[in-house]
Amino acid sequence: MSSETKSVAAGDPFAGFKAVQREAWALFAPLEAVTMVPAAKLVKFAGITAGQRVLDVACGTGVVTVTAARRGASASGLDLSPVLLERARQNAEIAGVTIDFTEGDVEALPYADASFDVVTSQFGHIFAPRPAIAIGEMLRVLEPGGTIAFNTWPPELFVGKQIDLLMRYAPPPPAGAPQPASPMDWGKPDVVRERLGDAVTDLRFDRDVAMVPTLSPQHSRIAQEETLGLLRNILAANQDHPEKIAEVRAAYEALIAENFEDNQLHQSFLMTRAIKRR
Repeated sequence: MSSETKSVAAGDPFAGFKAVQREAWALFAPLEAVTMVPAAKLVKFAGITAGQRVLDVACGTGVVTVTAARRGASASGLDLSPVLLERARQNAEIAGVTIDFTEGDVEALPYADASFDVVTSQFGHIFAPRPAIAIGEMLRVLEPGGTIAFNTWPPELFVGKQIDLLMRYAPPPPAGAPQPASPMDWGKPDVVRERLGDAVTDLRFDRDVAMVPTLSPQHSRIAQEETLGLLRNILAANQDHPEKIAEVRAAYEALIAENFEDNQLHQSFLMTRAIKRR
């Protein structure tokens, strides 16, 4: 059985979408440094302590799981991308912590009910195409009284505007393909409150800013062309249209410039925490 078959259930109407995501996110590893400080803030916001069983969904290169494990938690991580999981295992080995990493899909978590004391996700579960299924799975594997916590991007701030810009230039999906939910909706507190519903209590929000060192908006754009799968796909699709590539790059740099100060790109994010109802 191939890793792609293992990661995405047979008959999944979003199998093609997830295959594209799996390939695109394989480029992300060089950007892991950007997510390290937000990971520490998420672990602290979730109140993770030694001895807790922690699952990080869409764990990427393991920045949250390593941070939790260094606090003494029994950490597990799951991601669609085997490339990112390989880097996550390297990070765990370097840090001297033991973490169980699994290739898999947030919409079909391979864990028993109530397996974890804490379930987290940093800018990851938001890309699952069906929010109700993803959050249902995250809550299913969380024990009653346990904590769910995640970082997301508000749509009205930089990353939300970035995704909106790129989607305007992205190639259209195949005819008849189902449409995934917008990942940016997870950055709206009212939407988060509705999606969690009566399954949780003590719902709390906070905000913070990820500061990305970069020498200029042009430097930032070039770096993201190498690591952001959606942007690379747009450029590849327009390789015979240099005027369109120039337009995309100009619009992208202008957006970065709006959020650039003191050689840093400012990326504001939303933190959510709640307790699963007993």
